[in-house]
Amino acid sequence: MKANLHPMYQKVTVQCACGNTFETRSTSSAVKVDICAKCHPYFTGKTRLIDTQGRVDRFRKKYAGDKAAAQS
Repeated sequence: MKANLHPMYQKVTVQCACGNTFETRSTSSAVKVDICAKCHPYFTGKTRLIDTQGRVDRFRKKYAGDKAAAQS
């Protein structure tokens, strides 16, 4: 490897918006994230389907008549 070519790979503390912190390695001096494994809905088990403005119902209505046409 050439000297003074690659960035420094150092230990940094990652800070999440929820207040969780953990240590990792990076070329950055500091890392701040909005969502981490402690507060992400997928990992916490608090996932839910949000049907904003009835999009799922509109989709089902729109393509409900196509079942008969596709089967024939």
